[in-house]
Amino acid sequence: MARVIAVTNQKGGVGKTTTCVNLAASLAATKRRVLLVDMDPQGNATMGSGVDKNTLARSGYDLLTKRATPEEVILFAESAGYDLLPANGDLTAAEVELMNEIGREHRLRLMLNTMHDRYDYILIDCPPSLSLLTVNALSASDSVLIPMQCEYYALEGLAALMNTVEQIQETVNPNLEIEGILRTMYDPRNSLTLDVSSQLNEFFGEKVYRAVIPRNVRLAEAPSYGMPALKYDRTSKGAVAYLALAGEMVRRHGSRKASAAVAV
Repeated sequence: MARVIAVTNQKGGVGKTTTCVNLAASLAATKRRVLLVDMDPQGNATMGSGVDKNTLARSGYDLLTKRATPEEVILFAESAGYDLLPANGDLTAAEVELMNEIGREHRLRLMLNTMHDRYDYILIDCPPSLSLLTVNALSASDSVLIPMQCEYYALEGLAALMNTVEQIQETVNPNLEIEGILRTMYDPRNSLTLDVSSQLNEFFGEKVYRAVIPRNVRLAEAPSYGMPALKYDRTSKGAVAYLALAGEMVRRHGSRKASAAVAV
């Protein structure tokens, strides 16, 4: 059964799409079956996976509007190593078409339910705003992974996101939980970074991943070549950091399953 994780932050520029693409590639490198769902009309995760969003025959738009099945839309991103449900600007039209539909906020969940046995992880790249697409992603997910920079304004954005998660829990997905907090563009030489990191650890405890993502040139270059950092330069600090994150995530889930088995 797949673990469905929405990667989101309402503040832009925090490494959300970078995390989706590189975490998906790193999990796939550990022999996990991975599906990356691009729910952002910008299609950056699609392009970063080596798929041209401008030449798509079908996209997430066709899935959400029931013009195609998941099997007809999902493709294998060869240069990345995982399956991809691609997106482009057509997704914006899906929001408009679904506006008056009953159960519109559950459309993605219903579509993905048929795919759970095929994957170990389903990662969803969300738009940097609270739109119907984001609500669909959070409705379909077991948990939320929050990438954020260790800076003052990021803490304000995190507070807003936590309110959003609470609203989703109260309305469309009571089982939604926080998967973890990922510190991105991390610079330990910066005192503010250390201060914010300390506050995160104090408030979220074990939800804060030990793995941190540093500022890294190779990590920033990889999307322009249509591949994750792991494929572009597997020895780079960015690639190594995301492999560490994938390992930590897999271990956490293994521990949860073991605890659940003991409880039973």
